[in-house]
Amino acid sequence: MDDEPPLEYVAFVKLHAHDLRADAARLVGGDAAAAERMYLQALTETAGHWRRLRWWGRITRSDATKPYIRKFLDKSTEQWREDQVYEIKVVSPHRDEVARHHAASLAALKAAVIDGTARTSLDALADAEIAWVHAWRRSQQRHVIRLVAGGVLLVGAMIQFFSSLSSGGY
Repeated sequence: MDDEPPLEYVAFVKLHAHDLRADAARLVGGDAAAAERMYLQALTETAGHWRRLRWWGRITRSDATKPYIRKFLDKSTEQWREDQVYEIKVVSPHRDEVARHHAASLAALKAAVIDGTARTSLDALADAEIAWVHAWRRSQQRHVIRLVAGGVLLVGAMIQFFSSLSSGGY
């Protein structure tokens, strides 16, 4: 795994960043910190499996990344919900409060239609870079663990072989 994200991955994140953030926020019920954490975890997992997902997508002639992210988000949401403590509070709104709420939310409805001034492409690029670096570090750690485990197995096999030679087993 390279330490820089491929252009395909960056383009994927730019294209799907808004939808992924919205899905994460919807799944965790609007908890901004949990939604951001889940969003970055989903991008990191996707970055870690990017080559395999692209390869599988070429073989099946379909998009393998979307189902993978959906499955990851569903699993993460399930785990997040198990950790939550829910309070139940029932409040009956009066008619005049409901009418004032609808009148006051007209500006919020208009604001949802107007594009913001934030540079989403730079945010998506930063998110792609961060997720890719996290996945790259995890890949490097796994590589070191495999090398150490292989070395331990090799030394153990050599000790076993040389002890059988010294006892006259061969």
